[in-house]
Amino acid sequence: MPNLDGVQFICGLFVEEKVIALITGGSGFVGRHLADHLSDCGDEVITTDISDGGPDLLDQDAISELFLAVRPDVVYHLAGQADVGASWENPRKTFRINAEGTLNVLTACRQASVKKVLTVSSAEVYGKVNSEELPVKETFPLAPASPYAVSKAAAETISIFEASRGLNVMCARSFNHFGPGQSAHFVASALALRILQAKKDGEAAIPTGRLDTRRDFTDVRDVVRAYRSIICNGTPGESYNVCSGQDRTIGELAEALMAASECSIDLVPDASLQRPSDLPALRGDNTKIRSHTGWEPIVKFEKTVKDIIDSTQSLIN
Repeated sequence: MPNLDGVQFICGLFVEEKVIALITGGSGFVGRHLADHLSDCGDEVITTDISDGGPDLLDQDAISELFLAVRPDVVYHLAGQADVGASWENPRKTFRINAEGTLNVLTACRQASVKKVLTVSSAEVYGKVNSEELPVKETFPLAPASPYAVSKAAAETISIFEASRGLNVMCARSFNHFGPGQSAHFVASALALRILQAKKDGEAAIPTGRLDTRRDFTDVRDVVRAYRSIICNGTPGESYNVCSGQDRTIGELAEALMAASECSIDLVPDASLQRPSDLPALRGDNTKIRSHTGWEPIVKFEKTVKDIIDSTQSLIN
């Protein structure tokens, strides 16, 4: 590692002291885990979140003012509307926050001479993929099938455009991630909460969405490692699948959660819990991120499930 007159080479950057990393959406599930990981890596972490009084993504002047004041070396843009179900209720708001918000953040990055930027997209941009086409690679055509997915595909396109103009921006195309502390709006934590509440109340069954849907789950602690790996070693203008490369049904996830909570409860599919357009199966190919950055998932599925049960149990208690 070169070290000339106090200048260090860290994460692909020449810096005088620490890498200054700014996280948008820093108070969210992934943002909190990312802040912890970056701090452990020695980065100086600054977070902003509208829930903590930070600027609105749609307020270009406020975003630019913050970035010019902080002058971060790198930016992790995590903020956005992340609820697929809610996107059907307000597609315009979802599009503005996720697409226009990304444009505003990248504009601020350019104004503040940010050296590296990571925007976070979603595997939902692939849309419905036939089983014989799995695992899906980054070269697979995008066919977003929900307002949320459309907004993320637009944000990716904006990122690619900004990269073509010289901004050092990369994109993480994240598949399902889960772990302790996730909102009950998401499937693993929602199931854990229902299972533990039913166990506590002596109920024999809980309602669920579709149990045959297959998803590629990655522990959030592996996900945030992937994000920093992309910042350090990724190629500008490129998108990277962040995934485990393995898929499981929601039913299998529920069974694992019940095993970890030492109970057996009947799962009753409820049509009201299904989304208008739910993709039947999605599994990613992580060859590209492995080869470009050296990242690979290390947290076992069973450990994540146990940690989710433990953290959810503490909330119930």
